[in-house]
Amino acid sequence: MRAMISIPSSRSASSTPPLIPVTPRWQLALLWAGVPLCTLGFFQYRLWEHWHSGRFGELLVLAALSALLAWPLRRFARWSWAAALALPWSLALVLFAGPVPVAATLVLAALALALGGLLLRQESLPLQLVAGLVLLGGSLAWLLPLPVHYAWSYLGLAIVMVALARNRMLPSLRHARDQWRDAVAAHPRAAALAVLALGLASTGCWLPTLQVDDLGYHLRLPWELLQDGRYAMDAETHIWALAPWLGDVLQAFPQVIGGGEARGPVNALWILLAAAGVWRLAAELGGDALARWASVALYASLPLTAVLAGSMQTETPTAALLVWLVVLIARAPVQGSRGLYAGAVLVGGLLALKLAAAAMAIVLLPWALWRHRAALRPGAVLLAGALSLAVGASSYVYAAVLTGNPFLPLFNAWFRSPYFATADFDDTRWHAGFDAWLPWHLTFDTGRYLEAFAGGGGFVLVVLAGAWILALIQRRTSAIAAMLALSMAIPIIPMQYLRYVFPACVAMLPLLAVTTARADPRRAGWMLAGLCVLNLAFQANGHWMLRTGAIKETVLALGDDAASFRHYAPERILLARMRVASPGMGNVLALDAEVPHAAETGVRARTVSRYDPSLAAAAALADHDPTGAAWQSLFERERIGEVLLRKDTLNPAQRAGLQRAGAVMRGEQGPAQWWSIATGGQRP
Repeated sequence: MRAMISIPSSRSASSTPPLIPVTPRWQLALLWAGVPLCTLGFFQYRLWEHWHSGRFGELLVLAALSALLAWPLRRFARWSWAAALALPWSLALVLFAGPVPVAATLVLAALALALGGLLLRQESLPLQLVAGLVLLGGSLAWLLPLPVHYAWSYLGLAIVMVALARNRMLPSLRHARDQWRDAVAAHPRAAALAVLALGLASTGCWLPTLQVDDLGYHLRLPWELLQDGRYAMDAETHIWALAPWLGDVLQAFPQVIGGGEARGPVNALWILLAAAGVWRLAAELGGDALARWASVALYASLPLTAVLAGSMQTETPTAALLVWLVVLIARAPVQGSRGLYAGAVLVGGLLALKLAAAAMAIVLLPWALWRHRAALRPGAVLLAGALSLAVGASSYVYAAVLTGNPFLPLFNAWFRSPYFATADFDDTRWHAGFDAWLPWHLTFDTGRYLEAFAGGGGFVLVVLAGAWILALIQRRTSAIAAMLALSMAIPIIPMQYLRYVFPACVAMLPLLAVTTARADPRRAGWMLAGLCVLNLAFQANGHWMLRTGAIKETVLALGDDAASFRHYAPERILLARMRVASPGMGNVLALDAEVPHAAETGVRARTVSRYDPSLAAAAALADHDPTGAAWQSLFERERIGEVLLRKDTLNPAQRAGLQRAGAVMRGEQGPAQWWSIATGGQRP
């Protein structure tokens, strides 16, 4: 970067070192204003009372252990620190997530690279991978109702495609290796710190699947494909059954191959792709090596990066796709349609992940069309639009045909589908208000905007607020600063939920890092490094499981999922026993509305939670019958063969219903119990 921004001198370069442009004092003051503002917020909200020093101490121990393990590679094998640190973190993923899920995810990545290279042979390997994942997931999504989703079919497809593409894949892999070495050599210290931050973020990938939305929703599709080879698309028993599903389809691929969940390795792959995109975007914006690696470190340090790594929520893949879409838009316009079709695939992927993700992409399209207007042709643009729909529209088409609402359960006041109330879906918890102070409140009053603690969203929005203003007023970055800010605002205007803004925030990081490095190149590294440390210090505040020591428990158990299940989701232990003892006999009812942990039973899953409004209403009526007859009738009508319950929340009507139905307790794990009801051997 110094060479790019140095001022030419009339004397020879050998006699006079390059000069760094002097940034006006008011710009420096604006850049650094975020630091005292963050300090003010820290004291105003007494954040030290919300900080969990023990959790941060555990991260420091993990960092020290990784450095200790990397040292011999650095000392004797002469590896770079970045490469040496990457190895122990990679081995840790294998240890805690399991070798079979990691191997199955590598098969997924190989197939994605083979597919992505068909369209984007001249592009970088990470972009080929991202596009290939979208093409694979988008294609499989159209086939969900067909009985073709088996380990042999998935493996066969991967073997054939990789064999056909091997001569194209090998040069891409070699080129990626050379690019990695060059990037590390440009700033070895920053690269090492970025890899270390990525390793700390990847600890979320070590956890088994424990979060409520995953256990009640996202696991259903992968487990159905594993158990039945097809997806039932039953909106009657789950209101999100036909919601955008690309993330879950891609989670299902290695699960079907390996015979077990692979969420951790799949999320690790998405994190690496997002990190590569962040680095590349910083490069496209003219950032030097420090700014590029600082962008990666900032992404890795965000508490939500680790939190989302432990879940199946869509924001992790959304961040990767959105960042690479911005890379395509930000780079210099070139003739040809390859870049256009690559962008179309990414837009389709965002559409297939979530409607809000598509909205973040759509607001960028006017900027993209204007920036690349000279290279666009009407026919190519129309074809690109068709490609986006082909990749991303499957869930919307199936939902429209099967329920009458392509966005079920959203916008049902308009579509009036019988599968949901004639009202627009809403979550009243997340309406704290949208105003100019929102970035401040998201940072320091995080619990009002996420199931988290103060500081759980990181401190980027405050500390680097001045950098964003500088980017906005500078001609070369004003457009991207404005469009990314709009992309951040769009998903939280209707509902102020912090997780929804995460992908656009990730896409903003390279702009902020590059602007900071340009404005104050001598001290930018200290500001960005300090911000990364502060973010990591509050990583555990991003989710209550991290705060209560979920990662420590996983490490001490050496990846034994049962230890985490006993503490956070005891139903998963009972369900594993159920799969062996009662395979396919009767439906499985999660009787506690707040613990709908039945998704892994696939088509058999039933809950009385918000996921199934009709059954929840029937359960509420049954609770008014103290004799239990109404509950007995409900069990028979829904063909319930297995019941999961929490003994401390079981009400008298439910207990009476179980007794009348002749239920027998089959297992108990902590507060959770498993009861069986005779169903005459009927399969649901």
